[in-house]
Amino acid sequence: MPMTETDVFEKVRETLVDALGLDDDEVTPEATLTGDLGAESIDFLDIVFRLEKTFDIKIPRGELFPDNILNNPEFVQDGKLTDTGLAQLKERMPHADFSDFEKDPDINKMAELFKVQTIVNYVVTKVA
Repeated sequence: MPMTETDVFEKVRETLVDALGLDDDEVTPEATLTGDLGAESIDFLDIVFRLEKTFDIKIPRGELFPDNILNNPEFVQDGKLTDTGLAQLKERMPHADFSDFEKDPDINKMAELFKVQTIVNYVVTKVA
């Protein structure tokens, strides 16, 4: 029987609670990984490893948390993602909600894209 989004959320919550030393009630769908939950870059590797183990899936490097976008001058200019950069990010992160970020694609706000729900959306597509 396929997992429901609720099932996936519960397992993602458990994973983040264990990885980041949080309480259950801190991990909500809208919580951002870095801002609200205090995750640091090194934690992202641990989170990916734990998700792979929990859901028995393979998460290729850069698929859940894209890399190399900020290093490309075609994608970033004056501290903001270009239209090409935004299109590239959307293509690589179909599991993220860009509605707020699109209004002001400041690279300093990119971390706000990485919410608990973003992970849930990603895992749902992987286990489907």
